[in-house]
Amino acid sequence: MRYRVRHISRYGYGTPVDLAAHMVHLRPRPRSFQSVVSEKLVTSPMAARRRDGVDYFGNPVTWLFLDQPHADFEVTAESVVDVEFPTPPPSGETLPWEDVAQAARLPVAWQEAEFRFGTPMAPLNDSTRDFARPSFAPGRPVLEALVDLTSRIFKEFRFKAGVTSISTPVSQVMHRREGVCQDFTHVMISALRGLGLPARYTSGYIRTRPPPGQPRRQGADQSHAWVGAWLGPAHGWVDLDPTNGVVVKDEHVLLGWGRDYSDVSPVRGVILGGGGDHWLSVSVDLEPEPVG
Repeated sequence: MRYRVRHISRYGYGTPVDLAAHMVHLRPRPRSFQSVVSEKLVTSPMAARRRDGVDYFGNPVTWLFLDQPHADFEVTAESVVDVEFPTPPPSGETLPWEDVAQAARLPVAWQEAEFRFGTPMAPLNDSTRDFARPSFAPGRPVLEALVDLTSRIFKEFRFKAGVTSISTPVSQVMHRREGVCQDFTHVMISALRGLGLPARYTSGYIRTRPPPGQPRRQGADQSHAWVGAWLGPAHGWVDLDPTNGVVVKDEHVLLGWGRDYSDVSPVRGVILGGGGDHWLSVSVDLEPEPVG
């Protein structure tokens, strides 16, 4: 599937900002299943200095420095992407989840090991681990258990914008049973890590308008997030979207991944000035693009 992505972030400051430095994760990550046909990132005002590169996790990242006073700041990222996520293996062919947890402690999993540990936004938490346990019966194939947990979060948590912020702890999300995609992703990651399973926070987008006859996905029109879970050395990683209760297949575009939101936030930086009230607005469109 070929998609055209347009992401606009607009910031308004109470008083002008004198200097600003931003780190931006808004360029899609090339993968074997995702080819970036074109990409463009522009800002207003224009940055005095810009550098494109990759971060620690291998995600495309752009560093921007603005040295002129500005009361507003806008970042527009546009790209065309061909994407077809790989079909996961049959659930019954995946290892028992306990074997995956054991494998994650061995040298063969040195790259996956850092995704086993708690982080400030996805800490090891008794309530998330206990919530996950019914899905992870002894000896159950790991993918079968992962799909079951994804479905349970989708059914038992309510998508509701405005009741949480990016700083809301997973313990509060567990208590409220509501939030947005970042919350549900952190809950699932915390649960999986509590069971010893590597899990990573994945940032990207989901299709704005569904195919005819299909329900609209939650989390469209904004940046989206989902979970990458390790199936063991034979099958690698699989992507699951607990906000929509699906295995990621043909409605998502990948930006990058990290341990939690803070590693791949779309725009992050420091400013000098800009005191008083400020505001942020974000709009995202992910639409199919005809090929040929």
